[in-house]
Amino acid sequence: MSGRKNKKNVPLWHPVFWPSWVLVFTLYLLALLPMSTKQRFGRRLGCFLEGKLRSRAKVANTNIATCFPELDNAAREQLVQDNFVACTRGFLESIHAWWRDMSGFCEGAEVQGLEHLREAQARNKGVLLIGGHYSIFDFALPLIACHLKKPGYMYRPNNNPVIDRMIENGRRRHFGIRPFTKRELRPLVSFLKKGGEVWFACDQDFGKKTELFVPFFGTEAGCITSPSYIARVSGASVICVSHLRMPDGRYRVIFSPIQEGFGACKQSDSEAWSRYIEDTIREQPDQYLWLHKRFKTRPEGGAKVY
Repeated sequence: MSGRKNKKNVPLWHPVFWPSWVLVFTLYLLALLPMSTKQRFGRRLGCFLEGKLRSRAKVANTNIATCFPELDNAAREQLVQDNFVACTRGFLESIHAWWRDMSGFCEGAEVQGLEHLREAQARNKGVLLIGGHYSIFDFALPLIACHLKKPGYMYRPNNNPVIDRMIENGRRRHFGIRPFTKRELRPLVSFLKKGGEVWFACDQDFGKKTELFVPFFGTEAGCITSPSYIARVSGASVICVSHLRMPDGRYRVIFSPIQEGFGACKQSDSEAWSRYIEDTIREQPDQYLWLHKRFKTRPEGGAKVY
């Protein structure tokens, strides 16, 4: 029962999952710590992990060198460390969101562009919110969902059913958020047509599922075209959304103006949301998930990045 397929066919209380349950309990205990303690611990742990996870540090260094060639070695290495700290803090913030009260953070977050969201909602055709993998991860879900009337999100299930249960239970406890997997496009489209609002972070490298390439910091990055398909068949309004932890420790959410005509051209659509994410990253470069191999899939004849 060591393979992934076999694990899916055994009950969650089976001994094969006991190490996973220990991890869940440990994360629950960490979630009980005050947020200020999580932030301090996140800095120390992030610096430690940057030294231990050398392969991921190398990926982050390569990404940053590709996107910010003007940085010298010292500045680039500092940004890599800052990114480990930001992502580690983001994970600790995520477990806070899975188990703790988020009402104070929802009320205290700075929100810009709310008028664009309200305009989209008034059209009564659903709203597709295109986001990116910024460091606050799941902590951002309730910060966004508290402004939605009928929230949902796209996600990829975790291969470990115990970990998947922990994550999805943590996400769904806020504002009745409804999840959709990549295999549930028809229900998602129906949800949007009925006025639903779905958050979709589509900015990762999907390997063989890559359909086209667009410039990302001047380098071609692979994209999927699901957002264009969803917008076209559902008629939903499309808004880009960003969510950042600011240098002063506060959180900020920005809703872009409605992307009029989204769905008509896959290439233009992908360029638009990719450019929005790039602009957000330039403001707070440490806040993006540079640990991911964004440029792994290359165009035909393109040189390898990693």
